Amino acid sequence: MADASVTRRAPRREIFAWAMYDFANSGYTTVVLTAVFSAYFVGVVAGKGDDGNGAGTLLWTIAMGITNLIILVSAPVIGAIADAGAHKKHFLLFSTLGCIVFTAALASVGRGDVVSGMLLVIIATIMFGTGEDLIAAFLPELAPPEDMGRVSGYGWSLGYIGGLLVLGVCLAYVQHAESLGMEATQYVPVTMLITAVAFGLAALPTFLWLQERAKPQPLPAGTNYLRAGFGRVRETWQRARQFRDLFRFLVTLAVYYCGIYTVVVLAAVYAQEVMGFTVRDTILLILVVNVTAAVGAFGFGYLQDRLGSVRTLSFTLLIWIAALVLAYFTETRDGFWLVANLVGVALGSCQSAGRALVGQFSPPGRSGEFFGLWGLAAKTAAIVGPMSYGLITYLSRGNHRLALLSTAAFFIAGLLLLWRVDEQRGRVAALAAKGNQA
Repeated sequence: MADASVTRRAPRREIFAWAMYDFANSGYTTVVLTAVFSAYFVGVVAGKGDDGNGAGTLLWTIAMGITNLIILVSAPVIGAIADAGAHKKHFLLFSTLGCIVFTAALASVGRGDVVSGMLLVIIATIMFGTGEDLIAAFLPELAPPEDMGRVSGYGWSLGYIGGLLVLGVCLAYVQHAESLGMEATQYVPVTMLITAVAFGLAALPTFLWLQERAKPQPLPAGTNYLRAGFGRVRETWQRARQFRDLFRFLVTLAVYYCGIYTVVVLAAVYAQEVMGFTVRDTILLILVVNVTAAVGAFGFGYLQDRLGSVRTLSFTLLIWIAALVLAYFTETRDGFWLVANLVGVALGSCQSAGRALVGQFSPPGRSGEFFGLWGLAAKTAAIVGPMSYGLITYLSRGNHRLALLSTAAFFIAGLLLLWRVDEQRGRVAALAAKGNQA
């Protein structure tokens, strides 16, 4: 039997525990994928202090592409198995421990360790991405549809605060290390250890207080959870017409997420290679952007519950387009700071609104599966977006400005596709599916 539809919010402590996972894993996003390790890999591990021909950038985007291809294939099945066996929390624990261990292992990567660096960051990011999908699947169990935008925004905003704090600690250490004359090969590994420890400590409330409300579902004779997982994914695809607005939105999300993931994994590379930022400069920039992203996620979460998800998303995509066009023409550091903070506001609100909309379109009892499809769409974007940037940079012999401008096309296309999504019809379809499962 499917779980009953949520009609009221979960206790505050449990919502806090859920949101603390966003707080915990944001350190990985900001330090490893965005601010520190990405630029370190391009400039030091795979290069000779610069990336003039774009080869280091291409290798980094290849690593991200492989990572997200694996997540793309596995996420819907893992989500379906988690739903069938009520294993979301168990799987979340495994992926969390895996990400922590392999993040710490990145401390061993030094100059020229291209293969080991790519392998370790691939495994760590697979674990991170799997956990990201699983924690999102708890959202429909914690809040009714009319409150999902607010609760999702709370999680995203707390997540940016977490990223801010971890990055702040890393900045303090980097400044101290540089004052002692240390080089990046000496202090960047320590930031990986800081990130791993912070992830583990901040995730503790999630595993102490977040409940697994789903109940294991009886399996037909002669089958198992793995076969059931694949079967449920196959059934979902076959019923795509019933959930046409969900699938339209997943396509839309995949398109505009191409742009988001490109910016997330290549922001530090662009700041370093085009604007001449040092590691310390980049960390400070990302710190400030995390503040504006938290404000964007929290503020737009409230706006979303009033105006609707589609209207809110449309507005944030317009901000993205304006920011990237402005970035192409920006020559000064002050101008780049303005661009970065526009991106921050749009980033927080865009991700929060998208997660809440998937939650609204998901039938109760199948949230893990449908958020696995959300992960599939997002990871498809995480392959296409950064890889397109890397290829354009490589083919244009290091022209990062051209590559960044091309990223705006993803947001323009996403905006056009978004207008085909009927928010009310998508909610009705989810409720109808709940009735059929009862």
